[in-house]
Amino acid sequence: MPHLNTVLATTDLSAPARHAAQRAALLANQTGARLELLHVLEKTALEALQATFFDQDAAVAERVRELAREALDQLATDIGEPLGITAGLHLEEGTVLDIIATQADRLDASLLVLGARGTDFMRQWLLGATAERLLRKVRRPILAVKQPAREPYRNVLVAVDFSSWSAAAVRLARAVAPRAELTLLHTFELPYEGKLRLAFVEEEVILGHRAKARKAAVARLHQFATDVGLSGTDWQASVIHGDTSMRVLEQEEELGTDLIVLGKHGAGMTEELLLGSVTKHVLAHARSDVLAAYR
Repeated sequence: MPHLNTVLATTDLSAPARHAAQRAALLANQTGARLELLHVLEKTALEALQATFFDQDAAVAERVRELAREALDQLATDIGEPLGITAGLHLEEGTVLDIIATQADRLDASLLVLGARGTDFMRQWLLGATAERLLRKVRRPILAVKQPAREPYRNVLVAVDFSSWSAAAVRLARAVAPRAELTLLHTFELPYEGKLRLAFVEEEVILGHRAKARKAAVARLHQFATDVGLSGTDWQASVIHGDTSMRVLEQEEELGTDLIVLGKHGAGMTEELLLGSVTKHVLAHARSDVLAAYR
């Protein structure tokens, strides 16, 4: 099981982004990891500010830096003092993606935590295209926080495709939420099922093949759980026919999940592209927090 040594939380210092910092602090408290807080002053925003106040650009830019330092320090106090945690503070200037990746590597972060909602200025990189680029750019687990961190995770759903990425996802789920109820979800579809119907294969025959496929998937899921070190009482199985993106969200609602864990990629090129689309869809539509594992 991986151990969390350093949790790095990125924040735009907005109220919604506070949830991510609080979750990071809670995880650091639970696991004994070091907590680091990062705020990036976007280079283009500073340049635009300086262009607007060209006659006093140095003073205005320095005031912005001063206010950011004060806000970051206050955030660290607010989330750290109740838990007895002192966070390392990092105020950087530059391109957001590059700075986050550089800091994650420099600090050797075990987990990168970011908010899934933020101010208008930062919203695109928090959950949109830039966040997706961050998932591809940073070779570390990333936790997108959507809900207030009032308590440890209690109900975790892990999507499993039997790849090494899935194994990493299960181990990371246990590291982040060691006492949570764990559900391993595997979705399957019968190869060429649509074409079988077009060929007028009887529905009973198709359902029979689907039942066999499900039985094989259940057996494989139990073997997978054994291989990653789970005992029979550590988890429950969910093997469902259908599209992975839709089934993950359905199970989230049905099980009352507060954390969804996905591998960043799948077993091969086709699976990698598929799971990439699953991750994007789940990030956009899930109500619970989403953790993307890196093997």
